Amino acid sequence: MATLAQRVRAFFQSPQGQRLVDQGRQQLAKPENQRRLRGLFSRLQKRRRY
Repeated sequence: MATLAQRVRAFFQSPQGQRLVDQGRQQLAKPENQRRLRGLFSRLQKRRRY
Protein backbone atom coordinates (compact mmCIF):
# COMPACT_ATOMS: atom_id res chain seq x y z
CA MET A 1 0.00 0.00 0.00
CA ALA A 2 1.40 3.38 -1.01
CA THR A 3 1.86 6.06 1.59
CA LEU A 4 0.01 9.32 1.28
CA ALA A 5 3.18 11.13 0.21
CA GLN A 6 3.76 8.60 -2.57
CA ARG A 7 0.20 8.95 -3.80
CA VAL A 8 0.45 12.76 -3.83
CA ARG A 9 3.77 12.60 -5.67
CA ALA A 10 2.29 10.22 -8.26
CA PHE A 11 -0.68 12.54 -8.77
CA PHE A 12 1.51 15.58 -9.37
CA GLN A 13 3.55 13.63 -11.90
CA SER A 14 0.41 12.60 -13.82
CA PRO A 15 -0.93 14.73 -16.70
CA GLN A 16 -3.89 15.87 -14.59
CA GLY A 17 -1.55 16.89 -11.76
CA GLN A 18 0.70 18.77 -14.17
CA ARG A 19 -2.31 20.71 -15.50
CA LEU A 20 -3.26 21.62 -11.93
CA VAL A 21 0.29 22.80 -11.16
CA ASP A 22 0.34 24.90 -14.34
CA GLN A 23 -3.00 26.50 -13.45
CA GLY A 24 -1.68 27.31 -10.00
CA ARG A 25 1.44 28.93 -11.42
CA GLN A 26 -0.67 31.03 -13.79
CA GLN A 27 -2.84 32.21 -10.91
CA LEU A 28 0.19 33.03 -8.75
CA ALA A 29 1.66 35.14 -11.53
CA LYS A 30 -1.26 37.58 -11.26
CA PRO A 31 -0.47 40.64 -9.09
CA GLU A 32 -3.96 40.67 -7.56
CA ASN A 33 -3.55 37.12 -6.24
CA GLN A 34 -0.06 37.87 -4.95
CA ARG A 35 -1.46 40.82 -3.01
CA ARG A 36 -4.21 38.63 -1.52
CA LEU A 37 -1.71 35.98 -0.45
CA ARG A 38 0.57 38.55 1.17
CA GLY A 39 -2.40 39.86 3.14
CA LEU A 40 -3.36 36.37 4.21
CA PHE A 41 0.19 35.53 5.32
CA SER A 42 0.52 38.77 7.27
CA ARG A 43 -2.77 38.09 9.08
CA LEU A 44 -1.64 34.57 9.93
CA GLN A 45 1.71 35.81 11.23
CA LYS A 46 0.01 38.39 13.44
CA ARG A 47 -2.09 35.66 15.06
CA ARG A 48 0.99 33.64 15.97
CA ARG A 49 2.68 36.50 17.81
CA TYR A 50 1.62 36.50 21.43
